[in-house]
Amino acid sequence: MEIANLPIATSHRAKLLAAGYSSLAALSAASPPRLARDLSIGIQEAEDILKVAVDANKSKGVDGPSTSSVLKGAQNAWDMLSDEQSRKHINTGSADLNNILGGGIQCKEVTEIGGVPGIGKTQLGIQLAINVQIPVEYGGLGGKAVYIDTEGSFMVERAYQIAEGCISDILEYFPYCHDKAPSGQERLKPESFLADIYYFRICSYTEQIAVINYLEKFLEEHKNVRIVIIDSVTFHFRQDFDDMALRTRVLSGLSLKLMKLAKAYNLAVVLLNQVTTKFTEGSFQLTLALGSCLLV
Repeated sequence: MEIANLPIATSHRAKLLAAGYSSLAALSAASPPRLARDLSIGIQEAEDILKVAVDANKSKGVDGPSTSSVLKGAQNAWDMLSDEQSRKHINTGSADLNNILGGGIQCKEVTEIGGVPGIGKTQLGIQLAINVQIPVEYGGLGGKAVYIDTEGSFMVERAYQIAEGCISDILEYFPYCHDKAPSGQERLKPESFLADIYYFRICSYTEQIAVINYLEKFLEEHKNVRIVIIDSVTFHFRQDFDDMALRTRVLSGLSLKLMKLAKAYNLAVVLLNQVTTKFTEGSFQLTLALGSCLLV
């Protein structure tokens, strides 16, 4: 199959030919960031085109090293930098926090946020679950959220209020656009925002392990999830887990699983964590609960 016959959008075929991709072999050798740069398209679109090229190669019986490189995600340093620079960010709702985080919560990354009780960790988690749904035409990702609640602190009434505030901000900053936007008025309703938050209530560390292991299948079935929030990630492990060495290994394994999911599905993972005091250099200091074993 030639480039001109690939089952992709006509505009994408034209861009491929214009950029010099005259054969499937040349196309298969490209990485997603490089292809996105050459065609001036998004990373996700580039990945979709490469998947079609890989399938076309397989149908011809062609499966050389270049195809394997695409499937295994091999990248050079320049491609890695391009990928990082093209990643989307989720607005936290705070300009100062966005600046600290380099533009907001980054997709394809795991971000851990800790704080003392009552400081607003759950509030931030709910805010992110709402903000990730801001339609693309208004500067958002237009995605959905998974909220894993280990403490029972998620408040649906508060989520509704935050959704109302988010919609109010959109209409204030885009006063003449919402009627013409593809999502229209129907999308800008608190009920729509709440309907796109998938909520899991976790009552033990075994349930938490099971849900995280189930996430991959869930994400396969719900393609547009762009953020996974765990509030809080260490609660049950602090309460119910007695074997410290095993606890560390289990948490390390879960963190690696979440990192892989973040990269594979182009989503952000936010771990909300409690803090504890630690005696260091002659004084007590706040530190994340269970130390640094979460992000290995």
